[in-house]
Amino acid sequence: MAIDIGGTKIAGALVHADGTMSATTRRPTPRGTDGEAVMAAVAEVVADLARSPLWPSAVRCGIGSAGPVDTSRGTVSPVNIGAWREFPVLDRVVAELERHGARLPTVLAGDGVAMTAAEHWLGAARGHANALCMVVSTGVGGGLILNNQLHPGPTGNAGHIGHISVAFDGEPCACGGRGCVESLASGTAIARRALDQGWTPAEGADRSAAGVAAAAAAGDPVALAAFDRAGRALAAAIAATATLVETDIVVIGGGVAAAGDTLLGPIRAHLASYATLSFVQGLQVVPATLGTHAGLIGAAASAAMLLGAEA
Repeated sequence: MAIDIGGTKIAGALVHADGTMSATTRRPTPRGTDGEAVMAAVAEVVADLARSPLWPSAVRCGIGSAGPVDTSRGTVSPVNIGAWREFPVLDRVVAELERHGARLPTVLAGDGVAMTAAEHWLGAARGHANALCMVVSTGVGGGLILNNQLHPGPTGNAGHIGHISVAFDGEPCACGGRGCVESLASGTAIARRALDQGWTPAEGADRSAAGVAAAAAAGDPVALAAFDRAGRALAAAIAATATLVETDIVVIGGGVAAAGDTLLGPIRAHLASYATLSFVQGLQVVPATLGTHAGLIGAAASAAMLLGAEA
């Protein structure tokens, strides 16, 4: 059983051993400050799944959630769900499962970790024993596969590459640090940089990173420079991570990664300046392949990898 909790939707599915899904369902994530309203939507998703004739055959449950998360406590404080701060989502979901007659081992994973589990199981990192997977979107997150095992760390935040500092004198980051990758390479940062440097979108045109990507694809020099700067920041952090733990592939997903080679090209080019040691020179950088399915597949994959296939 998989539950995917994000800022715009809460989705659920029963996920089979081959990655196919049944009984898929979703609810919009309620807006506002009522945390119980958000939980009610999660409960509705669980109730929908419980109506499936396959419900009794579920053996484990994975919850993937926007973060920050603290898997040691089973709590989440999603940036994009303001009503939840240190919300005990793990215990509350377990209670909902039991209300519908399912006593299942259940695990919580952050969305970056879930995406990593998904891409290793069925996506671009399949067959790689050591991988870094990243989400480049409004923020920058990620996760690690080490020796074919998902490595979330004690609180579920290992691999959170967005808050590696790559600019010693860089601008302050929302996390309290300085020069973080996220402050240089997120979609928000790319759009801000382009606008600050004089990029002027056409009247009514998209002013977000997607608009900057379109301008870059059309050859706009300011837009290209904004993506090059983001690519350099990502390359520095990727090289540092690969040097530390010896990954051989980097999988990049998320909304900004939809720009394709506009983002991946600068990353690959700048890696040559940062990944210089022999054991990281062959590092591959590839796009994620699972797209919108990564959340649910990742929640299920996280449960299988963290709880064990026998659970």
